[in-house]
Amino acid sequence: MKPEDCIFFQLAKASQAAVRFWSRAVSPLGVTAVQGMVLCFLADRDTVTAGFLGERTRLDSATLTGVIDRLESLGLVERKPHESDRRSVVICLTDAGKDTAREVTGLMERTNRNFFQDMTEEDEAALRGYLVRIRERE
Repeated sequence: MKPEDCIFFQLAKASQAAVRFWSRAVSPLGVTAVQGMVLCFLADRDTVTAGFLGERTRLDSATLTGVIDRLESLGLVERKPHESDRRSVVICLTDAGKDTAREVTGLMERTNRNFFQDMTEEDEAALRGYLVRIRERE
């Protein structure tokens, strides 16, 4: 087998292409691809612990901490004490963060449509299904 035919090489290159596609879409908003996805998750459910956000985004603690730090420095999120657990903090969107998260969420929907524009609905559904199956192998 040639190295370029290896499934792991193919998946890595496909992932890089998809991240570049998403990065180009969100960069005008002043956020990175990962920051944009975290904002989408917070738009879906705001005021959550970092642990909960990490589970949803599947980002490790160190990566998520860095992303939250950068979003906080941009004024898009803030850390607040947890109401019932003094050892914990919750991550909350600021007003500016809510506005940006709404923009990113709308952009995510449009960008997904653009990404799949030359595929049939069946192709898209099959690809999404395969990706779920691959992720479940972890």
